[in-house]
Amino acid sequence: MPMSASEIQKKLEWRYATKVFNKEKKINSENWDVLENSLILAPSSYGLQPWKFIVVENPEIRTQLRAASWGQAQVTDASHYVVLTTLKNMSEDYIKGYVASIAQVRGQAVESLVGFQDMMIKSIVKGKDQESIKNWNQRQAYIAMGFLLETAALLEIDTVPLEGLDPKAYDTILGLDQSDYGTVAAVALGYRDENDKYAQAKKVRFSKEQMIQRV
Repeated sequence: MPMSASEIQKKLEWRYATKVFNKEKKINSENWDVLENSLILAPSSYGLQPWKFIVVENPEIRTQLRAASWGQAQVTDASHYVVLTTLKNMSEDYIKGYVASIAQVRGQAVESLVGFQDMMIKSIVKGKDQESIKNWNQRQAYIAMGFLLETAALLEIDTVPLEGLDPKAYDTILGLDQSDYGTVAAVALGYRDENDKYAQAKKVRFSKEQMIQRV
């Protein structure tokens, strides 16, 4: 049975950017599987999925990442920590590989998808410079981040998105320097500490009238 509109509203109001996590309380495997799948199922332009999500389980690496995040405690204290990375560029081979996957999953001939394939190559690979492609890919990561944050809220799992980090340092720590991927942002997930004063703070949002325009 689907959640009611009022139930969803309550979950969204319950969510906040958690400042202090309970170090002892961990996300169970069932819920974590759903959270990982929310990343896999997130939409992206053309469905290209120009990303890779790194779940950092090694405590020593998380300590290093905390230092590269201006000492933010959530990096090490949260139950789980995910680094969102995206392709630094986009190649014809990547697009052809994606089209081959479509053909396999949907039982189509690759030849029937050549028009779609050529359109993407022309629009992205040949139509943008590398910096534009990199920026375009990075914007896709925030769609996945939004999916992850909302899914966590529906499960009453706390989160905080982090852009306050040094991407180059992250790339070095995670061994991404010579890879096709680069760090964009991260999300810490777990359960709020009862002493986190921000948990009870009222949300500060502009009114619907200010933020939504109807035409």
